[in-house]
Amino acid sequence: MHFPWYWTDSPQRPRRTLVVIPLALIAVIWVIDVLNGPGIHLGPLFIVGPAITASFAGPRLVALIGLLAVSGEVLTAQIDGWQDATEHETHIVALTVVSALIVFFSAARERQRRQLTKVREVAEIAQHVLMRPLPERVGPLRIASLYLTAEQEARIGGDLYAAAHIKCGTRLIIGDVRGKGLEAIDTAALVAGAFRAAAHQRAALPDLLAFLDSAACFDPSRADGDGPDPDECFITAVGLDILDNAPIVHIVNRGHPPPLLLSDGHLTELHACHPALPLGLGELSPSGDDVETFPFKSGDVLLLYTDGFIEARDGHGRFYPLVERVAEWAETDPARLVGRLRQDVLAHVGGRLSDDAAVIAIQRTQ
Repeated sequence: MHFPWYWTDSPQRPRRTLVVIPLALIAVIWVIDVLNGPGIHLGPLFIVGPAITASFAGPRLVALIGLLAVSGEVLTAQIDGWQDATEHETHIVALTVVSALIVFFSAARERQRRQLTKVREVAEIAQHVLMRPLPERVGPLRIASLYLTAEQEARIGGDLYAAAHIKCGTRLIIGDVRGKGLEAIDTAALVAGAFRAAAHQRAALPDLLAFLDSAACFDPSRADGDGPDPDECFITAVGLDILDNAPIVHIVNRGHPPPLLLSDGHLTELHACHPALPLGLGELSPSGDDVETFPFKSGDVLLLYTDGFIEARDGHGRFYPLVERVAEWAETDPARLVGRLRQDVLAHVGGRLSDDAAVIAIQRTQ
């Protein structure tokens, strides 16, 4: 299961019911103004009607409430027999001008809101194209994934994950691009796309990682064809092959946090005995990768994550205790585990991450 946690507009119906508030205020002000007689004028207070309406409604409703506010002042003046006519006329003109300004700014805000909605729709499409949701079931595996971005309005960031069902099983990757911004997003999309293109063509997992290393080094924006400075661009990643017919998982770790294996209620960090350098270091990377093999039997759960989780800090600077949390929960349902992680890490940091974070939970069902 994929969790696209992002902001959505509130339902319009509850907002419309709020129109009772400015209507009631205008009615109360009008009644008090009439009862006070011509001695005390509360006409300027009518402006609270359109001002409050602008906080939850569009320009049309604001204009309607503004018209009612001006009408209330006109009606009050008529009841008073237009005594102090100059004052009443001044109030009417002021209410008209201020209401018109409120309508203008409400219309401008409405246009910006529509533009932002379109931008979000485009971002969501880009997310599905560049960082496709993982399938909930692949062969004997149940999968749940989560992507949290540090940018509040963003859908994608510098983390990446992808999966492909190959001839003998399922192949996955999770990675974290060094840096932030558009360059990190571009590199993440490039590596994820290269994985999807080559996952079925490279029989051996080390060969696939070597191909991704070359893809990460490629920078089409440079005319000389050379890649970016190795010190400026690299990707930590973990590649996995989970066989359909054998209770094992093959792992190649390229400088990434170790996967977690939850088996029979016990949690194990799958540290690499032969760690390799991250992707994108070109000539600095080793000539070959050693594949590590770990048991992965029916009922076991693998948790892959990026350092956005383990480096998340609370208000006192304490890191999020991912390993301790997962070991304590001993949750074996991937969707519930991922949902619980999301809720817990956001509570730990106070609702806002300082770095992108991605996680994949995989359970073998047979």
